[in-house]
Amino acid sequence: MVQSQSRLKITDNTGVKEVMVISVRGYQKGGGHQRFASIGDIVSASVKRALPDSSVNEHEKVHVVVVRTRKEVRRNDGSYIKFDDNAGVIIDLKNKAPLGTRLLGPVARELKGRGFSKIISLAPEVL
Repeated sequence: MVQSQSRLKITDNTGVKEVMVISVRGYQKGGGHQRFASIGDIVSASVKRALPDSSVNEHEKVHVVVVRTRKEVRRNDGSYIKFDDNAGVIIDLKNKAPLGTRLLGPVARELKGRGFSKIISLAPEVL
């Protein structure tokens, strides 16, 4: 469960290490007043830690798709999946493409159903 003020690790090569969630947008455009985000949801976030030579500066507002959560997610076959950390990937909101060119660590299979096929193809492991 990711909510406002949650910290997310960033698992791409943009140079950003950590972001703080400002608001949860949800999957639909506009997003309504959704309180919690899960795998595949888009959140607005502020960059808290970044490398000096990164393409995104600290304190900049970015859009992030959640790719891993500590809270388990139930799948249609009845199984559950959960990860060791809360992590996300910085995206361009217009075409849902990641800003980075590499992803680090596994991502959940549920992203493909949400339209993030580019993230799935860049991921080293899909669980």
